[in-house]
Amino acid sequence: MVDVVSKNNDLTCRLNFKDPMQFLLVVGTTLRVNLDRDAPPGCKFFSVKCSQNVLYTISPTPNETSHLSPMLLSGNTVLHIGTKRHFHPSPSYKEKLTIRFYGEKKAFIGDAQLELVPLELSLDVDADRDGVVERNNPNKASWKWGPDGHGAVVLVNCDRESYYHEKPDCQTKGHKPNQTALKDCATMVLRTSGPPNLSGGYKLTLHISQGDSECIRVYRDETEDEARITKAKMPIFIRQCVNEFPLVLSSEVLSQEVPYPGPDQELIFYVEGLRFPDKDFDGLVTINLSLVRTSRKGVPETPVFTDKVVFRVSPWIMTPNTLQPQEVFICSTSDNYQFLKGMQDLVDRSGHKLKILQEYKNRGDRWIQDELEFGYVDSPYHRFPVVLDSPRDGDLDYFPYGDLLGRDFGYVKREAQRDAVSSLDSFGNLEVSPPVTVNGKKYPLGRILIGVAFPTTTNGRNMTQVVQDFLWAQKVQEPVALYSDWLVVGHVDEFMTFVPAPDRKGFRLLLASPHAGYKIFKKLQNDGHGQAKIFEGLKDEKPVTVDKILSDDRLRLQNEYVQDCIDWNRDVLKKELGLDEEDIIDLPILFKLVTKGKQERAVAYYPDMVNMIVLGKHLGIPKPFGPKVNGRCVLEAKMCSLMEGLGLTCTFIDDFASYHKLLGEVHCGSNVRRKPFDFKWWNVEL
Repeated sequence: MVDVVSKNNDLTCRLNFKDPMQFLLVVGTTLRVNLDRDAPPGCKFFSVKCSQNVLYTISPTPNETSHLSPMLLSGNTVLHIGTKRHFHPSPSYKEKLTIRFYGEKKAFIGDAQLELVPLELSLDVDADRDGVVERNNPNKASWKWGPDGHGAVVLVNCDRESYYHEKPDCQTKGHKPNQTALKDCATMVLRTSGPPNLSGGYKLTLHISQGDSECIRVYRDETEDEARITKAKMPIFIRQCVNEFPLVLSSEVLSQEVPYPGPDQELIFYVEGLRFPDKDFDGLVTINLSLVRTSRKGVPETPVFTDKVVFRVSPWIMTPNTLQPQEVFICSTSDNYQFLKGMQDLVDRSGHKLKILQEYKNRGDRWIQDELEFGYVDSPYHRFPVVLDSPRDGDLDYFPYGDLLGRDFGYVKREAQRDAVSSLDSFGNLEVSPPVTVNGKKYPLGRILIGVAFPTTTNGRNMTQVVQDFLWAQKVQEPVALYSDWLVVGHVDEFMTFVPAPDRKGFRLLLASPHAGYKIFKKLQNDGHGQAKIFEGLKDEKPVTVDKILSDDRLRLQNEYVQDCIDWNRDVLKKELGLDEEDIIDLPILFKLVTKGKQERAVAYYPDMVNMIVLGKHLGIPKPFGPKVNGRCVLEAKMCSLMEGLGLTCTFIDDFASYHKLLGEVHCGSNVRRKPFDFKWWNVEL
């Protein structure tokens, strides 16, 4: 037998005139014979005869129409031998081809006989992303984005199927999937047709590169093998300990022989993702199947034929406020009873599920928005939520890892050096827009929004680079950098959020606006309500009149600065999200500057109403304790008039003592797991 090279390429082989030669011919490949080089001495002519399923071409093309008659042999005559395009090999069938050589005056010299053993061999994946592993898809070895794209998808197996393990399955050394865990793995199938076995030193191997081995593991399904027959005879308690899905490829095993299934058979493999796309990993992995041959003992193997498939690892995807809530999370502390009561009422009205983390779990850490971000992974065969754990590592740090991680609930974290972590690494500083279109470019999964230092700042705070790199590498929600370092806490949720809307783009961007706040207070003064007070009725808080606020020149200058910062972000958001002014609503919120270290930065003067929780049509808004006219808070009334026009209802939650005084609000103290997008990420056009 001789070697065969990759599909659509020729394998050069040499003729033997003593005995018939047997060639293993993989369907889709060709054998290349240089007739002049292999012809016996004195040969001038040749002829070709073959069985019906063999196809061949001669170059250069001879003048003779019948190849059974002697044809002139030139110095560059080459014979290319293959099979019919849709030929299906038979287990016992051999094709034959005879090359006859002639000398002067077409005198017969000798024959070279070839016995061709056809073999159909393909490594298959779900390249068209319909949930079915089709046979030999022509696009299986590449990736293309978009609705007309192709390429298989694999999930990072970052949930935890067994509670005996501490880490996600993808990080558990020696992890081997069981029947339950297979839903987290992509299916890959080896299909063969041809001889009942591979003889002559041939074998099949799967292999991957060292780099890709850090990103995936491959297991083989033995449930239909003889191992299963043997296992069925074992007692149940022993049977459960026998692994039916042995590891084939990993970082320790880059290449391994796999059984030849036989005629019209298939062998099933399961592919497990280990890493999300990141700065040093583009998300693409390649798995190769090779037919190799060792001609004699002590001689290295040579590749005969190689087929390959490409997978892309699913990105981690964030969910915006416009998606349906599934579960709301808040923390119980010794001082937040009023907040809990308001949140319970809101969630009850919205009809969603509320989970309250008691103090023994939150350990006094109330800022659940800052500790984690909910997202998900998706594929044609499975999807599940995945929590991204922030580098903040507060007292809530155990919750995402210890409570959320489990069966069909994944976990991912990017570790940062402690001295590099700042307040901007808390995930109140990580948001995502609803779907947008910008200058004709569609972002059907929205765009991630992060806060950083102003570009000209030399000593500002930034989100740590490892987290930024991770977010950029996911590709499908291209991040936008906003300027948030002007705030004491430094989070984008302190000056912006999104709410659903029935018109235009399907949402509105809400922005904090000191200008809108001063406009309301000035109108109150003009209408004779200058003595109306903010903070009235609050314990341990001195009320302040509208006249006092308007006469405070320093406060006004501070808010002009804040407005400039927000306007800078406004321009970025309009440009990067394709927004018009009609898509933006200004909320009346004042700020004040306080000194932290050597820097003056801003905090909300009264509860920051933009820092809200969005549950469908229900909004949970920090109660602003603004000035009252005829017994009603003017700021609440303004919020209601702005939101009710969008069909949204406002619930004002008292978070003053337990959150606002600690430089946070309702959004900072809550988190929402939402339903994933219906849109499939692989249909994004990049």
